[in-house]
Amino acid sequence: MTSDDNKTHGNDGQSEQLHPRLPIRRFDVFAEYNRQKAIEDGVPPDEAMGYGLWVAKVVASRSFGRSALSKPPSELQKLREGEAGEGDGDAEPDKPKWHSLEGKPQTDELFEKEIVRRMGSDFYYNVFVPAIEQALAEGRSYQSIRDTIRKDWKL
Repeated sequence: MTSDDNKTHGNDGQSEQLHPRLPIRRFDVFAEYNRQKAIEDGVPPDEAMGYGLWVAKVVASRSFGRSALSKPPSELQKLREGEAGEGDGDAEPDKPKWHSLEGKPQTDELFEKEIVRRMGSDFYYNVFVPAIEQALAEGRSYQSIRDTIRKDWKL
């Protein structure tokens, strides 16, 4: 099996164990967890990808402290859209669709490149996403899954 071929099929048509192309990082879990939380909170799927990547990078770059990231994605969305200051008449017009870091928009395409392609799209869509979805459906926090969810995804 090559590094690009991370999927095999059994005779029954069912996928056998899929493996990531590269090790799954806490960063990957955090980005996907926040992508899915943003979608649950009403953020459009493409923007949720950019949001998940952005929030993971911001948190990874900080050692300590809290920020606006402690707010749910819908509150951040309202702030970006100028709805949080409703009634004051000073709402900023047309905020950009993407959060930026160092002048680089954190987009869905960048999420695809830095998260999805890194682990392989078959693994991402068939194993990783459903595992995070299940953890969220069970009401689990990121802290409760960040290490345990990755343990079976060894290369």
